[in-house]
Amino acid sequence: MVFPNFKDKQDNDSFFSPVDFVEYKKKMGHYDDFTPPESVILCYCRSIMDYVRNNLKITTVRGVSGELLLLGETGNRIGISGNFGFGAPVVTTVVEELIAFGITNFISIGLAGTLQKDHKAGDIIVCDKAIRDEGTSYHYLKPSKYAYASEEMTERIIKVLEEQGQKYFTGTSWTIDTPYRETVAEAKQYQEEGVATVEMEASALFAVAQYRGARMGAMFTVSDSLAELEWSPEFHFEETRNGLETLCRVAIQTLSEQ
Repeated sequence: MVFPNFKDKQDNDSFFSPVDFVEYKKKMGHYDDFTPPESVILCYCRSIMDYVRNNLKITTVRGVSGELLLLGETGNRIGISGNFGFGAPVVTTVVEELIAFGITNFISIGLAGTLQKDHKAGDIIVCDKAIRDEGTSYHYLKPSKYAYASEEMTERIIKVLEEQGQKYFTGTSWTIDTPYRETVAEAKQYQEEGVATVEMEASALFAVAQYRGARMGAMFTVSDSLAELEWSPEFHFEETRNGLETLCRVAIQTLSEQ
């Protein structure tokens, strides 16, 4: 069976668009009166939202799915969106809403498990493409093994990392909807292919961005390892926390320089 069930659904129009939904919410008075930022950082970890609140001047926007914080030090040109949960369906819904506001530049930052033995907790991985082992992306793009990050955004991220002297890796991620069904057989195969990480959002985000004409980059910090074909959790490591904060600073700098 080819997914999705309805053949060539990607060529068919939707009942309603994200713009329709945003206009409905505006009519119902669900949004604050605000000027949308030019760029948004997508974040899945509550600790990063707390880090931003505690260290930067912010304005909170009411009504946008999850929580949207505008960064005052950027003249509110950059926002950070979080506290919406995690996984491809939820974050792509958030991105669709943000694109409907006219936002076209995004960087997704978060945690990922590594498949490679030379990656350690807190290491930074820049994702240039992702294996589509989730369902969301297939409702946007025809079946293929990979979805691709924006080359322009990826190049800009790497430029900032190098300017800051940050160690990083560039590689492919395996995006899957079901973290408790990552199998040893799959991990072994993708490890042999040189796949760097496993996470839950990248391929869907890349697909939605391509479909809507937006630019999407993605960075991860290593939080756990499958490299020895057994699970080694490292979420609590200081290196992991420091890696997340580095991702946030790099993303802000990258989007500030556009």
